[in-house]
Amino acid sequence: MEKFIYLDNAATTKTAPEVVEAMLPYFTEKFGNPSSVYSFASGNKDVITKQRETIADALGAKSNEIYFTAGGSESDNWALKATADAYKDKGRHIITTKIEHHAILHTGEYLEKQGFEVTYLDVDENGVVKLEDLKAAIRPTTILISVMFANNEIGTIQPIKEIGEIAHEHGILFHTDAVQAFGQVPINVDECQIDMLSASGHKLNGPKGIGFLYIRKGVKIRSFVHGGAQERKRRAGTENVPGIVGLGAAVSRAVRTMEERTAKETELRDYLISRVINEIPYTKLNGHKEMRLPNNANFSFRFIEGESLLIKLDMKGICGSSGSACTSGSLDPSHVLLAIGLPHEIAHGSLRLTLNEEITKEDIDYVVDSLKEIVSDLRSMSPLYEDFQKSEKKA
Repeated sequence: MEKFIYLDNAATTKTAPEVVEAMLPYFTEKFGNPSSVYSFASGNKDVITKQRETIADALGAKSNEIYFTAGGSESDNWALKATADAYKDKGRHIITTKIEHHAILHTGEYLEKQGFEVTYLDVDENGVVKLEDLKAAIRPTTILISVMFANNEIGTIQPIKEIGEIAHEHGILFHTDAVQAFGQVPINVDECQIDMLSASGHKLNGPKGIGFLYIRKGVKIRSFVHGGAQERKRRAGTENVPGIVGLGAAVSRAVRTMEERTAKETELRDYLISRVINEIPYTKLNGHKEMRLPNNANFSFRFIEGESLLIKLDMKGICGSSGSACTSGSLDPSHVLLAIGLPHEIAHGSLRLTLNEEITKEDIDYVVDSLKEIVSDLRSMSPLYEDFQKSEKKA
């Protein structure tokens, strides 16, 4: 069998066997609509409640604060659009950052067309929000602060607790896109003073097409999908019972394995970073060195194009990414890398590698050895690298 090493877990993860096993009966044997009155179907209401409790426990939340959605993008849209609609009489100003997922950024652009003002905060060279900038951006009309828990491209973890404190000191709602962080790092919504939180099943070995939005009790947020009375009249549509069961199983598994799993990922991530930085010249690690997701490594290699790098890695059986999977096919460099100050030509040579618990040290060695060979080959064909070498010799 040919070599296959999957290092794009920030894009999606493999659904765990125990998650698939938990879901299967709800496709065939227990397929009833939870809204039906007969016992065969209505029993699925209890099943949904159980998954809601599992997720709530993982966040330190209450089960009636968990609302199921089709995934992180829907949850992000719901949080911003419904908050804007519900609190527009109080104010029309929203604060977010320049490195958010496009589910937030494009929703912000949509709201600007509806007459709202959105402040997009800068970040420092490590991708961290500057708390003083956040405080300075707050106005009497600010109704929402939305800052992602951890960045999907460079892995930087934000000072979420401090941001929550600032928001609540000023009476402002706080939403965080935790799609990358949930299941990777411990999160407690009360300790971090989070009012709304988005998450997605397929980022933590669960199924695609299912996620949730945590909405703190008392937050005046309105329905997002109109129709039936599902999700306590806030999100209509027949519940995706197999998906909800799979999400619950994935969350339970993520909580149970988190300590051991992330310790292994962190060790291998650091080993990967060390080898790449020390053995491939003119390479930069993007994101914070310590405050980063356990499985994330993002590099910029000077004098090469990221797309060429990805193609050559694929030929060696290695799956990586040059940024967010949601922007693949775009010729523009990553908005995240530009926001942390990288020039276009260096941002274009980026590579994101995101590990999982199945990756071994031998896999990492194969990847780094392959990278060294590929980067060297690509640079040998680069006029920019040739000019750089000539200028170095003259110096």
